[in-house]
Amino acid sequence: MNPTRPLVEAVSLSVSFGARHARTRVVDDVSFRINKGEAYGLIGESGCGKSTILRVMSGLNHEYDGAVTLAERELPKTRTKDFFRRVQMVFQDPYGSLHPRKIVEKVLAEPLAIHGIDGASERIAATLDAVGLGPSFRYRYPHELSGGQRQRVAIARALITEPEILLLDEPTSALDVSVQAEILNLLKRLRIERNLTYLMVSHDLAVIAHICERAGMMYKGRIIEELTAQQIRQSQAKEDYTRAFLQATVEAVARRDEDRA
Repeated sequence: MNPTRPLVEAVSLSVSFGARHARTRVVDDVSFRINKGEAYGLIGESGCGKSTILRVMSGLNHEYDGAVTLAERELPKTRTKDFFRRVQMVFQDPYGSLHPRKIVEKVLAEPLAIHGIDGASERIAATLDAVGLGPSFRYRYPHELSGGQRQRVAIARALITEPEILLLDEPTSALDVSVQAEILNLLKRLRIERNLTYLMVSHDLAVIAHICERAGMMYKGRIIEELTAQQIRQSQAKEDYTRAFLQATVEAVARRDEDRA
């Protein structure tokens, strides 16, 4: 595949919810392209449609107009098992995404069994090591883990099938600030080591700028402009809404730092 061609692409995605006489369009003609090895972000306030897009891309939402392509082939709305091996998702809540009655080993073994992948014990050990957890963690229950450790297990579960693409749904927003940077640095390292491609959604500009090369600014279900990480850091934007969003974020961070002082 030509490296300049996108690995994954959304083409004119639209999603509506509700009964016919009262349907609300929450995603409106959204398109973006992500090259292999790239990290692309969707930013915006709650309700702008970014998490709905992630559900469409992941195959969790089958009701949409437009198309999703992988390696330049349009995906069916009901995805195949091969897709779910190649594309994995890390959810926002590390407390709710792990089964409370299953030890870590079983959590990680399940995807391997579903996809018929051999060498489970070795793969589990290697994947736990990759996310910074020692051998003893494979026999623990989720309630025995901290929030950061649970999210590392969730990342390990996503990595265990050796996917090409990770879909990241606000992966640090439920964590303590002191732990967020550790998880972000882990995600950044894993992408480089494994040549992963990321699609991340977040309302936190600092998170997006740390992980992603490019990001789409969403407002009322649409991408109103794309920015590079450098443009985000320097608060450079063309649209009034984007400039206001960037400025509000800077002010919020300043207030937070004052409260800590």
